[in-house]
Amino acid sequence: MTPPAILEPLTPSAPAQPRPKVGFVSLGCPKNLVDSEVMMGLLHHNGAELTPNAEDAEIIVINTCSFIDSAKQESVNTILEMVQHKQQNGGKAQRIVVAGCLVERYRDEIQKNIPEVDAVVGTGELEAILAAAGLTPTGHAASDSPFNILTQSQISRAPSAVHQHSHPTEVGEQLQSRPEGDAREQSGRFSRAAWDGATAALPEYLYSDETPRILTTPRASAYIKIAEGCDHPCSFCIIPQLRGKFRSRRMSSIVAETENLIAQGVREITLIGQDTTCYGEDLGLTDGLAQLLDALAVLPGLRWLRFLYTYPNKVTTRLLETMAKHDTIAKYLDVPLQHASPSVLKRMKRGGNAQIFLDLIAKARRIVPGIVIRTSFIVGFPGETEADFKELEAFITAAQIDWLGVFTYSDEEGAAAFNLADELKVPKRTIESRRRKLMKLQQKISTKSKAAWVDREIDLLVEGESEETELLWQGRTPLHAPEIDGKVLINDFGPHETLVPGTFYRALITESHDYDVVARILE
Repeated sequence: MTPPAILEPLTPSAPAQPRPKVGFVSLGCPKNLVDSEVMMGLLHHNGAELTPNAEDAEIIVINTCSFIDSAKQESVNTILEMVQHKQQNGGKAQRIVVAGCLVERYRDEIQKNIPEVDAVVGTGELEAILAAAGLTPTGHAASDSPFNILTQSQISRAPSAVHQHSHPTEVGEQLQSRPEGDAREQSGRFSRAAWDGATAALPEYLYSDETPRILTTPRASAYIKIAEGCDHPCSFCIIPQLRGKFRSRRMSSIVAETENLIAQGVREITLIGQDTTCYGEDLGLTDGLAQLLDALAVLPGLRWLRFLYTYPNKVTTRLLETMAKHDTIAKYLDVPLQHASPSVLKRMKRGGNAQIFLDLIAKARRIVPGIVIRTSFIVGFPGETEADFKELEAFITAAQIDWLGVFTYSDEEGAAAFNLADELKVPKRTIESRRRKLMKLQQKISTKSKAAWVDREIDLLVEGESEETELLWQGRTPLHAPEIDGKVLINDFGPHETLVPGTFYRALITESHDYDVVARILE
């Protein structure tokens, strides 16, 4: 069986003294990817050698996701595949470390049911990866063995948020929080008491610009996590229990990290957080995200700046005006709406309705000319009636959203919706049927939208050969977020004999398809 792909680090050459070779598999969202890059940086900084080849790795780290059932299953399958790889004759793998959200949810069960796993590292314990790899923060191997894998109780006691690389705020300050988060903590929003093996303390980790980090994204692009955790009460979601209360990084740290990345050749920065629009509220800032964008957008050398995961009632006029003001900020708004029926949104503990959302979209399009909107919806939430679904269909037709994803409801133990009455649960067949209907509707909208791109000149970041065929290359515009939106396929290099991945070109859209467009390079 071929093991899952190991992340390929953009790392300096290995140290001269032999050190453990470590390979990473990162699953889930870009926020998880940043965590993987931080753990890779910590390991490399403290003497480990990173490898993109599973066959060469002596230690394999799987950074897991457990947001929904399919993500949990992918994480478990990957762990089992890596365990099999470890057991194969001739393989060098001697240790398996499991990290991430699955650990927060199923810490004891992982080690009990998959005894081949040698250590687990939760979302708030990133520095414990050093202990799991047998390294010390001084850059030396542990005295007895490079594979001195500590027990979880030892890892839990290992210092993680006490030195300069992970301190939650400035030295000497206490971790701050939002009043909403404090109130929801008192109401039990973050409780993990029913989770077997979960640590009592919520994760508090925050990396900084001083934290070692190894990029695994293409050299021209990078993610920056500006905040961690979430305080929202959404009843379908367990991320607050997995990631802890919302906490923002210092703006000065984010600016410094951006400058460091630009100095390394990064030209596209994507800001991420569970909810970027809450940025700075725990630090006493008003419109903190807009302030941060103002500070970053003018940095010399930055070409594209984008932010993902906004909350609809926090998309302010100032935020939109800031987007419109700076050419470097992508005219791209990612605002997961989840539904349009007020009754469903109320049970989701989200609030809002179709008209409020239509007004928001109209406002964004008015203030930011040419803006594209990305959103996602959940179908089959408990209690969703046919009338609710029709209301969602009507909203999508009216909104004419540019990029749209549809998720089927996943019943997650620990989420408030899990405890809704069984008679409210929508049959899986109905849920899947509704998802297909929405995607078919969106396909028509997207086909019409992409047809309007033809004959438009665009700035294009070339990524390399197409994933589908070596006869084409592919790239992205500022209106395409990495990995989640359609593609720009390149069938004509124009005046160039070849193209350089990670380079920006001017291009002309020559044809369109349902979600992708085709371009010719101009210069």
